[in-house]
Amino acid sequence: MTVAVVTDSAAALPAEVAAGLDVTVVPLLLTVGGVQHRDGDLPLYELLPRLDGGVTTSGPTPAQLQAAIEKRMTTDGVVVLTIASTMSSTHDAAVLAADSVAADAPGPVRVVDTATAAGAQGLVVVHAARAAARGASIDEVEAAARAAIERVQLVATVDSLDRLVASGRVPGLAGRAGRLLNVNPLFRFHGGHVGSLRPAFTRDAALERILGRWRKTYAGGSRLHVAALHAVDEEAATHLLEEVRATVDPATAFVGSFSSVMVVHTGPGLVGLAWWWEPPPPADR
Repeated sequence: MTVAVVTDSAAALPAEVAAGLDVTVVPLLLTVGGVQHRDGDLPLYELLPRLDGGVTTSGPTPAQLQAAIEKRMTTDGVVVLTIASTMSSTHDAAVLAADSVAADAPGPVRVVDTATAAGAQGLVVVHAARAAARGASIDEVEAAARAAIERVQLVATVDSLDRLVASGRVPGLAGRAGRLLNVNPLFRFHGGHVGSLRPAFTRDAALERILGRWRKTYAGGSRLHVAALHAVDEEAATHLLEEVRATVDPATAFVGSFSSVMVVHTGPGLVGLAWWWEPPPPADR
């Protein structure tokens, strides 16, 4: 038996990555025209024309998370890694689900707020799942997740901050500035909060600025874990990852597409990088 890892669909994990690491992904929810859909069930080409028509989103219910935990439960336990609690009700729902399972479960449940989302959340999940696959204890799997959470960064650009502003994720002034100056806004997401960065005047310049922020963090001797993320712009995300690979051979690398729920909050056109440097193990004394 090994510790099971459960996350939500905000992690933007490619299906093959989740399957390869035996990660259970619980879908977030969105409601379009009064009809509720599980994240991923409604194709983006159907959703995009309706973004301004009263689309709402929500985290999975405690019952849905409880079902996922119970399905994966063993005596080794389950670690649930959620999108930032500042961004979604998912973490609170996972805590309720874990409490409901606790009395009768044969193993422990740990709920961890990743304090991030998208590719950055995905990198946290991957690191924890790899620890679980090596036979780590639940304490060690949780510690692996928290080590990645402490170091992971996410920087991205969007065509417009309007949708993020509307959702309360960035200061309204930043969104207005983006519209008035006709620039490409950039932002970073860390510690559960979105912060605006100095904008670029072209899309290409925005992508180069993202790469520049990554290059400034280079840590020799450390292992790079990186994800290129996008909302309906896979070509640009692939370009970012290729530029990173031209410099460093990453220990982890994938392109993660935003789910329908995430696109509701960002709009199409988002492109970014998430990464963290894993320091080498301490030398034997």
